[in-house]
Amino acid sequence: MKTHLTAALGSFVLTAGTLLGAPTAVGAQNAPYPSLPFDVTLGASSVHGTLTWYERSVGAGGELRAVGCNRVQFSTYDAAGNELGSWSSSMRCDVTYPFSAVLPANASGGAAAVNICLSDAHAGLKCQWHNRP
Repeated sequence: MKTHLTAALGSFVLTAGTLLGAPTAVGAQNAPYPSLPFDVTLGASSVHGTLTWYERSVGAGGELRAVGCNRVQFSTYDAAGNELGSWSSSMRCDVTYPFSAVLPANASGGAAAVNICLSDAHAGLKCQWHNRP
């Protein structure tokens, strides 16, 4: 009888230890997506916000501060440097413009990088490259 009780208790301890030490599927699914802040300035104009990398897209949200007339463009790239997609605002003049965009990156593994370019009406251009964190 003592042998059966010891075996049952040992089995219970082993099972409980395994369950308590195992990561839960829910916790793994709730892991945050990687994100990165950005800030590009061209003269008195700027665009700033956050990039968030998803499986097959990148979220871009922030604010364009246009002094004069400006446009912001985002392009996504795979690990080999091939462009996957792009999004651009229209030309905005003398305004602060909040935006939220989904940048296409429909490839296995999604986007490896995003290029952000701020341009003005006088052919001024400033770009920043951001790799996936």
